[in-house]
Amino acid sequence: MRRRIRLRFANNRSARGTSARLRRARSLLVYWRGGELVFENYATRVVVSAHPVTLSLLSFFESWRPAGAALRRFHEYSAESVKAGIGQLLRHTLLVAEGSAEARLDTRIEGDWAHWMPLGAAFHFGTKDTHFLSTARATPLMRAYLKESPQPPFFKTYPRAKKVALPAPAPAEDELRRVLMARESRRHFTKQPVPLEALSNLLHYTWAVTGYLDTPLFGKLPHKTSPSGGARHPNEVYVVATRVEGLAPGIYHYDVRRHRLELVHRAVTPKRAMEYCVGQKHARDAAALFLMTAVFPRTMWKYREARSYRAVLLEAGHFCQTLCLLATQMGLGPFCTAALKDTLIENDLGIDGVRESILYVAGVGWPQPGTRH
Repeated sequence: MRRRIRLRFANNRSARGTSARLRRARSLLVYWRGGELVFENYATRVVVSAHPVTLSLLSFFESWRPAGAALRRFHEYSAESVKAGIGQLLRHTLLVAEGSAEARLDTRIEGDWAHWMPLGAAFHFGTKDTHFLSTARATPLMRAYLKESPQPPFFKTYPRAKKVALPAPAPAEDELRRVLMARESRRHFTKQPVPLEALSNLLHYTWAVTGYLDTPLFGKLPHKTSPSGGARHPNEVYVVATRVEGLAPGIYHYDVRRHRLELVHRAVTPKRAMEYCVGQKHARDAAALFLMTAVFPRTMWKYREARSYRAVLLEAGHFCQTLCLLATQMGLGPFCTAALKDTLIENDLGIDGVRESILYVAGVGWPQPGTRH
């Protein structure tokens, strides 16, 4: 929600300052929108508009300075108005106070995301913990969209281009093509548990290290069934097991080298799984969820342009599709979703959301006969 900061400076030189040390937040975007100057802290997801003089105040706090120093620098304004302005910038996290939680988060992002700031960092942190609408609230909104304008076309063609007919595709008789044609998202599951052997196969053939690539510069690099830029493989996976035979309910990290599970959180319920996916009931009914995260420094270390963030997202998609195809081949019903509660999941996983963050969620279960999504 955007707020309007009103910094009203008046001429009055009398007042005392304070010794608290402040600094401009590093995770800031500044842009014009609708004639207003907008300031956005993409780490805290606070968006405000303010007078252009705010730029001068933030610039003054480029490095750590006592708040009182601003009274001397902006002596042409009343001390009360400068203090009020500083207070608003602190409340809206455009300034951070030394030792505060906001300052610690800001410092971590500045250090760990230095190579991908501001573009990659702004997209990643600025789109976390998005507010999702329920189906009941989204349907009227979609009707309004349709009334406003028709949907964009789903297909593209070049009417004036020369056309080349292709041979008829081969029937989907072999296993690979059959699985490709059979893959679909499922939303209705039985209460039947999934065998531990099935979970083992899903994990192994999706995420396990299947071999190593010998390179003269980087040594042995892991090879998996899905590609990764530079074989950096930033993706990790955690299993939320609620109905898996022979496996106690809990959240497990998958050790891709040794093909084993590591228990990281015992307290997990189908209701909690549904909360992770912002109330989607099929997440509650699934036998297992797969929480896909990325450990960004693995990719950042080698690829230091913000564009590399795209590769990390694409790779999560590669792994998810592999999982969905494997589940389909095994008779399980898969689904995947990007509608998730980032911070809730990261807190339960015990990851910081800066160096490692949740990207994607998939789930499986035995599909109810006769149901399709």
